[in-house]
Amino acid sequence: MRVILFGATGMVGQGVLRECLLDPQVETVLSLGRSATGQRHPKLHEVVLATPIDLSPIAEQLIGYDACFFCLGVSSAGMSEDDYRRVTYDLTVAVGRTLSQLDPALTFIYVSGAGTDSTEHGRSMWARVKGRTENALLGMPFKAAYMFRPGVIRPLHGIRSKTRGYRVLYAVLIPFVLLAAALAPNSITTTEKMGRAMIHAAQRGAPKALLGTRDINELAK
Repeated sequence: MRVILFGATGMVGQGVLRECLLDPQVETVLSLGRSATGQRHPKLHEVVLATPIDLSPIAEQLIGYDACFFCLGVSSAGMSEDDYRRVTYDLTVAVGRTLSQLDPALTFIYVSGAGTDSTEHGRSMWARVKGRTENALLGMPFKAAYMFRPGVIRPLHGIRSKTRGYRVLYAVLIPFVLLAAALAPNSITTTEKMGRAMIHAAQRGAPKALLGTRDINELAK
């Protein structure tokens, strides 16, 4: 399997990249983003783009892949709806449209979030924008499209968020996260399970398009 990965330097993306590089069924990973991962691996090929929203300069390099794992995203904290829409909806949909036109046999997997609003009309700004993004992707002519909606994600294998606030929050909450994982294992997933579940969905499909934490953990087994 050949994979295109967006957001490989983020917390989720790091975990997905790790699992792709470890999986013998994954032949190649093409990482696209504004910064390089800093990793070296025979499977890994990287393209650094100043503006990932415009893939036309590298369109020929994007043909022949089996899946796109879109892990690129930002927190909505402190952002206006217009700004959040530009970096969430506009970017993701532009990438999706380009890839679906280049190769409709592709499987597209998007990291969304628990609480996303599919109606696009709820009170939560980020949930509306994410819902609009999901709906747009599900309407594109891909072989398959899956929306991953995790809640709490525990980083493993030395992976850390690039956002300082998230790092502090994880450090404070880790005892409660571990307790919740023991008492209610399907309330939390991990960066490792996110990667394993994406690979499974791309190779074998998933039972539904919208996948919550429980579904992600099941796919990762």
